[in-house]
Amino acid sequence: MLIVDDGEIRNLNRDYLQRDRPTNVISFAMREGAADPLHPDLLGDVVISIETAARDAAEAGCALESELYFLLLHGTLHLLGYDHERGTEEEAERMEDREREIFSLIRQEFLAV
Repeated sequence: MLIVDDGEIRNLNRDYLQRDRPTNVISFAMREGAADPLHPDLLGDVVISIETAARDAAEAGCALESELYFLLLHGTLHLLGYDHERGTEEEAERMEDREREIFSLIRQEFLAV
């Protein structure tokens, strides 16, 4: 996981996803494409904007720590093949269900909520 500012994530979003704006999280999978991965257990990278995460947390009325855990989970699910943007509505719902399920465990274990 890499935590960056809005400027850096905007550059990544523009250069790799052709979206010229900051975002909260971007995942870069190591298992995409036909080539065998160098390290089969390595899923990829998750990049989080601390500035966007802080704004999102404030808007949602939650702690920044909680938002960071959620974004890391969200990015990791993307690395595992879940997709809420390019897939069907059913696939998006499947990802959201999985997020809720895992995040409730994270909250119990790490966030003491």
